[in-house]
Amino acid sequence: MDWTFEHIISSENELREILGYPSEIVTRKTIDHIDDHCRSFIEKSPFITIATSDLGGNFDVSPKGDPPGFVKILDDKMLAIPDRPGNRKADTLRNIIQNPHLGLVFLIPGVKETLRVNGEARIVTDQKVLELLSCEGKAPALAIIVSVKEAFMHCAKCIIRSRLWAEQDIAGQTDIPSLAKVLVDHGKLDISYEELDDSIKRDEKTNLY
Repeated sequence: MDWTFEHIISSENELREILGYPSEIVTRKTIDHIDDHCRSFIEKSPFITIATSDLGGNFDVSPKGDPPGFVKILDDKMLAIPDRPGNRKADTLRNIIQNPHLGLVFLIPGVKETLRVNGEARIVTDQKVLELLSCEGKAPALAIIVSVKEAFMHCAKCIIRSRLWAEQDIAGQTDIPSLAKVLVDHGKLDISYEELDDSIKRDEKTNLY
């Protein structure tokens, strides 16, 4: 089969003609720090993905997992991520040395929403940080320190479509703040949690495809 493409989107104007524009709720959902909602999510997350790029634009996305809360919140603008033993390719670490910009996605089993954090990273070996990141009595050799530039909740649609957590027991996760609460608080929106929650649930039922 000849996969020669005739209709390639090459400008944002073309893209917007098809997609339209995001709502005010979406444009106002991004904050520049870790607040209580983000903290709650991070402290319960056992799994993240880290996206990095070298100076040549070659990207890598690496998964990292540990007991919930393995990513430590040093303050409202700074996170610490342990680098556990692996295959020593060090794709993420080598990229950070060249280009500090990175993106994180936090997941919690059974929770449909995800938390996204973008920022800049450094690799450190400070003993006090490594000790903080110890697990089962073993400290990592390295830590990734992330200076937070953006943090925002991502809606549930991709998880719903994939049925990723369809069989997952979500008992014990009821204290995770709802997407509606996070959006209202982060965007300082003039709408009640209940109204936005109803709107989100309607959208999840009627606008998946």
